[in-house]
Amino acid sequence: MTVEAVSAAYGARSAEYLDAFGGIDAAAEADRRALLAWAGGVTGPALDVGCGPGQWTAFLAEHGLDIEGVDPTPEFVAAARLRHPAERFRLGRAEMLGVDDGSLGGILAWFSLIHTHPDAIDVAFEEFARALAPGGSLALGFFEGPELEAFPHAVTTAYFWPLALLAARVEDAGFTVTGAQARTDPGVRRQGLILARRTGVR
Repeated sequence: MTVEAVSAAYGARSAEYLDAFGGIDAAAEADRRALLAWAGGVTGPALDVGCGPGQWTAFLAEHGLDIEGVDPTPEFVAAARLRHPAERFRLGRAEMLGVDDGSLGGILAWFSLIHTHPDAIDVAFEEFARALAPGGSLALGFFEGPELEAFPHAVTTAYFWPLALLAARVEDAGFTVTGAQARTDPGVRRQGLILARRTGVR
């Protein structure tokens, strides 16, 4: 699906999404710990790409990270601005971040590429590499599985990725993977986390 189609699908269910996932309390404690640890190593400004209603942007900003949220769904950006007026949010997409080359110290992409077709995901990774300074850090959350395959997500088609395969795609875009893990929490799909550093110019 196109970014526009995915955005429209989320926009149509934005109220439902906000009720279920709009607050940081809905996030697993293990995820909060992991992303706080990641943020502690970020030097310079960061982007929360696919920020949704802004819960992670606000959480990390409250803990000292200079971070802005971007999302392609107008309903989410409006909700984020209303819920977190002290933070910065704007329309944007993973494939076109709207920042200068090498201007970022960190990018969080927390389940924001789960609907991106495997044939198109490299475009986002290459844009992340363009925007990050050498040594800049990427934190990528995704659904992990033994095979690369589509599944019927509640909003629209999403993809399971094997941890090693997605890590290889990240490295192909100009990163060094520094950490990769997967886990299954009760009642939720298996999820993965990849941490990576931007290498030098390709």
